[in-house]
Amino acid sequence: MSNSESTNQIDSQGGLTAAELYERLDLSCLPAHIAVIMDGNRRWARKRFLPAIMGHKAGVEAFRTVMETCRNLGVKMLSAYAFSAENWQRTPAEVSVLMQLFEHYAKAERQKMLDTGVRLHVIGDKSALAASVRRELEISEQVTAHNHDLVLNLAVNYGSREEIVQAARRLAQGAVSGKLNPADIDEKMFSSMLYTEGSPDPDLLIRTSGELRLSNFLLWQSAYTEFYFSSCYWPDVDEAFIYRAILEYQHRSRRYGT
Repeated sequence: MSNSESTNQIDSQGGLTAAELYERLDLSCLPAHIAVIMDGNRRWARKRFLPAIMGHKAGVEAFRTVMETCRNLGVKMLSAYAFSAENWQRTPAEVSVLMQLFEHYAKAERQKMLDTGVRLHVIGDKSALAASVRRELEISEQVTAHNHDLVLNLAVNYGSREEIVQAARRLAQGAVSGKLNPADIDEKMFSSMLYTEGSPDPDLLIRTSGELRLSNFLLWQSAYTEFYFSSCYWPDVDEAFIYRAILEYQHRSRRYGT
């Protein structure tokens, strides 16, 4: 987004432009890792008497804005809940549309991610995805593997409880085989068994659409994460929204239980 667009973009909650909100940010105290639960696409479309697919497409556009904003700020990691393990329960038609969007996004954004320093890392069980979707996502992961400006953890067919169970199962197998002493298992070792191995825990988690829950997203990783909930539907998220969420984060005192 250009500077002129940022200046003219009005924050619907506070009446300030994105540029005015940006001026209030403490750039020395930015969250290193932001996680987002992108909720409200269907309700956004329903409110406008549009089919659900239009809400999902608008959600993709909002996500592009969020990713670009985070990268421009210097945020090092963005984790996005794109498709949960429970989302398979939606209608076959909607699931098919979402899978097509993932495949299209992986191809259409590949060169841009490569050029702008974004590294794609898909977290979740990719084995359940259609071969064509999995292939395009994995190609994008491979070609962007050496980028380091922003790591994008895209959660697809992700469920945190299952992630934790799999981690416990891997540790149990190591103990049974004699390769691992159960007494040596600690938080660091357990974290290394998760999809997010090597990633810092989220500093800030944002959820839209007015829901006040994690919905099986990054349960282990969010033990000391700051939460920002908004009634805004995801397709309405813009640069100003992200600045406001970060400003709220910067006004909190993180004590980690001390």
